[in-house]
Amino acid sequence: MIHVEEQPEPANFDGDVRQKGLANMRRRGIDPNQPLPSGIKLKPCWRECLDDLYASYEGICAYLAVYIVRGTGTASADHFVAKSAQPSLAYEWRNYRLACLAMNRIKNKFEDVLDPFEVENDWFHLELVSGRIYPNPSLDQPLMDSVEKTIKRLKLDEQIHRKMRLEHFLDCINKQVTQNHLRRHSPFVYYEAKRQGLL
Repeated sequence: MIHVEEQPEPANFDGDVRQKGLANMRRRGIDPNQPLPSGIKLKPCWRECLDDLYASYEGICAYLAVYIVRGTGTASADHFVAKSAQPSLAYEWRNYRLACLAMNRIKNKFEDVLDPFEVENDWFHLELVSGRIYPNPSLDQPLMDSVEKTIKRLKLDEQIHRKMRLEHFLDCINKQVTQNHLRRHSPFVYYEAKRQGLL
């Protein structure tokens, strides 16, 4: 993971998402300030802003830090604070993180994942010869524990992700893609390669 800079709310968001969602909650008698009752689902008005979310965050998954190729991958709006826990945030732009569907499903409503808006670029390190992700050893213990919990919760160090990161790095080193392509499609790998003086 790397830092994700929060982007401004689109001009059409209030009318297309927030007001429609809140109106639906009022019609159904859902209290936005109470956790959702079991079995109640909110109207997914947030899907109306998915194109804006994708464009605003340049197609990069906030958790995996790779480009989501639409048509072959599924981009989704993750509610960082779970909508079941705080319905009042269900239709708030600032609560959305662009995520590939796999990461969104894994994160689910767990609360032990670091917020990409608050993560700093050097909290997660990458072993480029293997693709292994691990906490920066210089972090204080509480923050290191939080990084480790995030890695574990999101399964960021699974072999499939290690292999992907390694392939991205090797493609650039072997000049099959440019550094600009790596920065655009795999920004965490790019950042770590630059930090380690390998690009």
